[in-house]
Amino acid sequence: MQSGNPLAAQRLLDRRTFLSGASVGVGAAALATLLEGSLLGATAASSAANPRRWRGAVDPRHCTAKARRVIFLCMAGGPSQFETFDEKPKLAEMHGQPMPESYTSGQPIAQLQGAKLLCLKPLVTFSRHGQSGQAISDALPHTGRIADDICIIRSMQTEQINHDPAHTFMNTGTSISGRPSMGAWITYGLGSECENLPGFIVMKSLGSTRSPQPISSRQWHSGFLPSRFQGTPLNSQGDPAYYVGNPPGVDRQRQSEVIETVNRLNQLRDRQVRNPEIGTRIAQYELAFRMQASVPELVDVSSEPQHILDMYGVKGADGSFAYNCLMARRMAERGVRFIQLYHRGWDHHNDLGKHIQEACRSSDQATVALVTDLKQRGMLDDTLVIWGGEFGRTPMAQGDVNAPAVGRDHHIRGFSMWLAGGGVKGGLTHGATDELGYYAVDDKVHVHDLHATMLRLLGIDHERLTYRYQGRDFRLTDVAGRVVEEILA
Repeated sequence: MQSGNPLAAQRLLDRRTFLSGASVGVGAAALATLLEGSLLGATAASSAANPRRWRGAVDPRHCTAKARRVIFLCMAGGPSQFETFDEKPKLAEMHGQPMPESYTSGQPIAQLQGAKLLCLKPLVTFSRHGQSGQAISDALPHTGRIADDICIIRSMQTEQINHDPAHTFMNTGTSISGRPSMGAWITYGLGSECENLPGFIVMKSLGSTRSPQPISSRQWHSGFLPSRFQGTPLNSQGDPAYYVGNPPGVDRQRQSEVIETVNRLNQLRDRQVRNPEIGTRIAQYELAFRMQASVPELVDVSSEPQHILDMYGVKGADGSFAYNCLMARRMAERGVRFIQLYHRGWDHHNDLGKHIQEACRSSDQATVALVTDLKQRGMLDDTLVIWGGEFGRTPMAQGDVNAPAVGRDHHIRGFSMWLAGGGVKGGLTHGATDELGYYAVDDKVHVHDLHATMLRLLGIDHERLTYRYQGRDFRLTDVAGRVVEEILA
């Protein structure tokens, strides 16, 4: 271009302006196409137009919903099924005898490699409870009171034998880190019924009885889903949420002005780059502002009647599992879609007889109080409660089989969980392990099946809740999963 030719300069400017504008237009068109529900595997288009209020990619539901929300009680560390829900008389008969090699040959083992594998009897007694006569450990005396409300699955199976990858598999349906968690999938699929709290909240109890395993934040991450769907951790002691309160000298009016200004800047940027994460940022700023009023009200239990506090065993915001269970009921009342409570201390490689009693004692009363409280308020029918760990424990002893310090190793071929409410049959024992409790043999339920069933109860077809990422349609159940129809009411 000649510097002295203004007409040529104007033509070049017009050309650059056109190409710049055209690229934005093409990018916007591409983004609009990607946001179409048909390519997301769900009807997301109506909600994509309003990034501040996500109403769910599955609208209407794929099938009739029995549950509106999920409370997942995660007993982190792997509870022993032999001391909780799977009584094994034959294992007791073979106490101290070698575990038949036909069971263990070629099977994955966590910490018993090279050890002499001896049968370890259940270290607790069992009793029958309720009209259903379900067998429940005497270490869980409160749980016996809700025997007719819960469905015990004794034939669970998973694929990862160490804690962190097993948690990842239970939460995301894969051992590959970085995939969306089940809570993120559900809030993506259904949105939230709560304007003033996140749709997916996670709490961890303090004061666990033994060797609390670290729980990584990726267990409630949104993975490749937009970040607005990731879980929000709330503290059960101290400040309930970090950075929600205003700093000294900043009142609510001033905070509102700051958020409005920041959001206007974000909107200007969004018009330039059309990035869905900017819409997330705007929505989260606004949600955080509303949480400044809603969170203090949520965690203040002074309005709860004394008999309710006593039923849970709550003494205040002390970080206990009991307090978190009460919070779960309060969050469910306020429309939170997915609530996940982690209670650690179930990793009993030694001193099983002592530590299983402590772990049960610290969780039993509050768990039953939560189910009972929901039922009394008419909420259990549309709340799915799930209790269980990332895997179970071996029928073989870890350590001296006759010593008080004996324990059990990790086990993935057969373990127990239970479900209640939300369209699940109560008073039912589903599936079984073999006579020594090594393999699930009847009505096997894989983690993928658990996820598929959970989604069905929420009105979602697990094969249709998909999200396209890097050229592939992903889903929570990967390429597997079947709905366990036998346990549905």
